[in-house]
Amino acid sequence: MPIDITRLSQAQPFQPAGHHGVGPVQLFGGEDYDGAVTAVLSHYLPGGRADMSPVPAETLYIVLTGTLTVDAEGDTHDLHPLDAVRLTASTPRSVENRTKLPASMLVIRPNPTAASANGTAGTRS
Repeated sequence: MPIDITRLSQAQPFQPAGHHGVGPVQLFGGEDYDGAVTAVLSHYLPGGRADMSPVPAETLYIVLTGTLTVDAEGDTHDLHPLDAVRLTASTPRSVENRTKLPASMLVIRPNPTAASANGTAGTRS
C-alpha cells in the first residue's frame, strides 16, 4: 500500500510507564503495526510529566502547542510550538508541562517490531 492514513478519531490511546497527566495516542504504532517508524501524539495537561528514563531508541520530539520542558542529562530546555529536539538512544530524559495550559507534541522513533522483522536489533518503545 503506497499510503497509510490514520485519522485522529482512529488513533489508539495507551499509557506508557512513567507518564503522569499525559494522554498519548498512537498515530502509527502498536502491536500489529509493521511500518519502519512510529508516531505518537502526546497531550500533556498542566503539571503532566514523563519521568526521567532513557529513551529506547533515537527519538524526535516536535512540540505542536504549548510549552514543554525537556531535561536530558541535566541540560534543560523549554520547547515552544514547532521547536524540535533529537535524543540519541539511551539518553536519560524527562518531559514536563510547567505551565497552566495544555501542551501537545509528536514523538517519532524507529519501530522495534519492524526492525526485528528485518533481522536488525530493536528495543520496544
